Amino acid sequence: QVQVVESGGDLVQPGGSLRLSCAASGIGLSINIMAWYRRAPGKERELVAQITRGGSINYADSMKGRFTISRDNAKNTVYLQMNGLKTEDTAVYYCKVVASSIYSTLNTYWGQGTQVTVSS
Repeated sequence: QVQVVESGGDLVQPGGSLRLSCAASGIGLSINIMAWYRRAPGKERELVAQITRGGSINYADSMKGRFTISRDNAKNTVYLQMNGLKTEDTAVYYCKVVASSIYSTLNTYWGQGTQVTVSS
């Protein structure tokens, strides 16, 4: 099966930075899209950024200029560099992977989430 594991969430002060990582693993894994979503308290889950295998990137408008998504295809890992963090960035950040494996055709997999708290 495919496993998706996020890391890097933490408590940070406003204006600070964090780097999230998400690693996917599975036999015969072939990843198309890797993306970050987030769910803030009392709000719906929203897209933060996504990156395709070829490197095409989309950001949510509110994250442009502050967040940077990148990907290491050799490691099946996606990163989210977050700068200039604001209190409203407080959320659980989830990694989404669209991939096929030896066990499955193209499917969507989610990580368990990592908590980012921005507070003074």
